[in-house]
Amino acid sequence: MTKRERFLAFTQFAPVDRVPRRAGYVEGARQRVATYLGEDPVTHFDMDGGRGESLRPPDGYRPPDYAAYHPDYMGREDFSIDENGCGHLSHGFHHFTEYISPLRDAVRFEELEAYPFPDKTNWLDDRMRAAAEEAHAAGDYAWIFVGHIYENAWQVRGYEPFLMDLPTQRDWAEYILDRFCANSLAVAVAAAKAGYDCIATGDDVAHQQSMMFPPDLWREVMKPRWARVIAAAREHNPDIQVWYHSDGNVGDILDDLVEIGITILNPVQPECMDPTAVRKQMGKRLAFDGCIGTQSTFPFGTPESMRSTVLELADALDARNGGLMLSPTHVLEPEVPPENVVAFFEACDELSWTQDDPNQTDGPQTRRSTG
Repeated sequence: MTKRERFLAFTQFAPVDRVPRRAGYVEGARQRVATYLGEDPVTHFDMDGGRGESLRPPDGYRPPDYAAYHPDYMGREDFSIDENGCGHLSHGFHHFTEYISPLRDAVRFEELEAYPFPDKTNWLDDRMRAAAEEAHAAGDYAWIFVGHIYENAWQVRGYEPFLMDLPTQRDWAEYILDRFCANSLAVAVAAAKAGYDCIATGDDVAHQQSMMFPPDLWREVMKPRWARVIAAAREHNPDIQVWYHSDGNVGDILDDLVEIGITILNPVQPECMDPTAVRKQMGKRLAFDGCIGTQSTFPFGTPESMRSTVLELADALDARNGGLMLSPTHVLEPEVPPENVVAFFEACDELSWTQDDPNQTDGPQTRRSTG
């Protein structure tokens, strides 16, 4: 199978020649594993990651100047501003930063209206189309992240102010959500028109045990916006797959996600949700990407426990017949032993089957994890 054929089979709960797998790293982890392997792990391991390019701004585009929203931080080497105008103050701990929200002190609705939100509705799709063609020509699948809605909204407004806006001044929250929804919709529609196999969506809306707010509130303000994005994409490509990310326990909204067109759930954190229980509940309505804990197995397990975790999960979820992509439930951090990363991919290699007999189900065939 090509990687594209394998990805599409996985999403459709069809037999695969091997269980698709992938991993991402923070830079410190990537360097540590590279030192152990003698080469970059991103190229060393044969992964099923897909590829794509997003929309690009028109020639001559000048991004908004957000400096006026961060007068106390400008000029600091440990401070940066992202494309949405949110400030990031580094405290020297890997990729983690302190968010400095530009609208955190807003007291009038007019301040929201005056804010220069990025607008991607007129951006260009030439690179996006070329990337899809290149991916397909190489036998890979094309996918693209279309952006956050809720996460971008609270980052610009401030976490506590945004959560307070939801019950006390809903029009403020919805105004910001709509601005980011429009951008996600523009990217999703362009990707669908360009023949992408999958659009990646999502927002972190859950803690370890439950949702960050009542599920009905999510259904009122977040669900209809993601539904709009997905429906618009499917008008142009009815078969496009939709990947949704949220850390934590999203059990309360699983049926809602399927209802609006989500086909792949990430990361299905085993510390928060039992993948086998979720599979029993959802059946073949929802494929999984993830399931190998970055709060448990990757940092604290052994190569032996990694192997048993991977193989037992794949067996429990009938991974030979699709529905499972194995990956860490988040990017790998520097404390993860390189031996556990190698053990993960070696265990994944055991979950491969000969293509001579597509009905073979009597055991895996080992093969090397290097490309």
